[in-house]
Amino acid sequence: MSNLKLEDCANETCPWSGEPVSADSLVLYKGKVVGFCNPGCRDKFEKATSHFDAAIQD
Repeated sequence: MSNLKLEDCANETCPWSGEPVSADSLVLYKGKVVGFCNPGCRDKFEKATSHFDAAIQD
């Protein structure tokens, strides 16, 4: 279970859909809590950022 809190989220709406963020769709990214409307959008973000973070480190 995640200890990330909706009140700590840096954004109010999902960057993919524009819908309000959901407490079950939060992720910690570069020290900040960011939110998405559903776990699918959250997972899409994590996949994209991990790809770019890895590419940048090379």
